[in-house]
Amino acid sequence: MTTSANIAQSATSEHSHSNVTQASASLIGRILLSAIFILSGFSKLAAPAMMVGYISSVGLPFPQLALALAIIVEIGGGLALIAGYRTRTVAAVLALFSVFTALAFHSALADQNQFIHFFKNIAMAGGLLQVVAFGAGRFSLDARRR
Repeated sequence: MTTSANIAQSATSEHSHSNVTQASASLIGRILLSAIFILSGFSKLAAPAMMVGYISSVGLPFPQLALALAIIVEIGGGLALIAGYRTRTVAAVLALFSVFTALAFHSALADQNQFIHFFKNIAMAGGLLQVVAFGAGRFSLDARRR
């Protein structure tokens, strides 16, 4: 015979396993979303003159400042997202950055390569908005601050 205590213990165990799975998926998702930003930021550091030229070529003002801001947003935001630090705010900034860069740098949608990059950025913004909506999860600095 199953007692109500056994049922409650089983439900608690299932709930705990589900929480760990959800927290792990959230952490892995944050790491995967962050990878492209961190790699992109470091690639900008490796070739700043080329990046300043590229930023200038699309007509953005103050290309050196734009480059510095992009590096800070990408590396700083990527690392903060992995750590789960102020995650909702960081994810919102990265989502806006992704949409802005899609529009500024990849709007020539007749070019297949630009088309792919444009929608990659839009998809990243969608994933980041999920982080904005649901937060960092249990395995984050945000969870420790509560």
